[in-house]
Amino acid sequence: MTIKVFGHKAPDTDSTGSPIIWAWYLSEIKGTPAEAKLLGEPNTEAAFMLERWNLDKPEIIEAAGEGEPCVVVDTNNPAELPDDINSCDLLQIIDHHKLTGGIETKGPIDITMRPLACTATIMNDLMGESRNAMPDAIKGAMLSCILSDTMEFRSPTTTDVDRVLAEQLARDLGIDISDYAAEMFAAKSDVSAFSDAELIRMDSKINEVDGVKFRVSVLETTSPSIPLDRKDSIFETMKSVCEEDGVDHVLMFVIDILKEEATLLIPNDVVKAVAEKSFGATVEGDSVVLPGILSRKKQIIPNLKV
Repeated sequence: MTIKVFGHKAPDTDSTGSPIIWAWYLSEIKGTPAEAKLLGEPNTEAAFMLERWNLDKPEIIEAAGEGEPCVVVDTNNPAELPDDINSCDLLQIIDHHKLTGGIETKGPIDITMRPLACTATIMNDLMGESRNAMPDAIKGAMLSCILSDTMEFRSPTTTDVDRVLAEQLARDLGIDISDYAAEMFAAKSDVSAFSDAELIRMDSKINEVDGVKFRVSVLETTSPSIPLDRKDSIFETMKSVCEEDGVDHVLMFVIDILKEEATLLIPNDVVKAVAEKSFGATVEGDSVVLPGILSRKKQIIPNLKV
């Protein structure tokens, strides 16, 4: 059977590119048929990556499939995976997030989790000398994943391993990193066509803190005024998103990539208290600027307090 390789729901660049990279490796290098899949529509930056490197958009699936062989990348959180994830034949997990727990497997599996900024960086290391066989399109996907997850090395999650690999890939491809990253971020920032609910869910993870369930959403952009000008309607939409998604509150961080700061929207007193307790902020209106806050994985979720 063909192995399905997929990342998390609401796929960003890393969760779109890494399944493509690993499916190529399994199929072309290991001789094991594999196909990349998605658990939703890729965001605008990931769509740009696919077009830029002439990569086919993977099929979108809703279920892993009972007994079907699967590889999970860029997450280990069951809440971000198909509901039937524990019934598939899960062969491997490759991830760079904290260990969440909750996944059950039919037998021992291969798990690689490393504190690097990007799943694709881990994959490059796992390939060994086979990495030299990567075609330009796969190298382009890998470079895109790294620049996205590190925000062109601005994110505190960036490691020397990520940076060195990105620079090598850029040299191989004859690409200027700053110019290419600017193209990626411009694509990511073009969100005017999306509904408020789509903006909230676009890059979002559910996280529970002391019994309170939050949808923690980040919107990385070079044009923060586009979503911030829609605050009032976004606040209204947060109520319906909470009801539909079974969460108590939405924490929405609009991250200004160039200024290296986040603006947290404050729809109610609970979120206000979270901002003050978690980040030492003084909240006086319906939003608060948090200087230096760029990473949900390293700076936001680990610090959440209610």
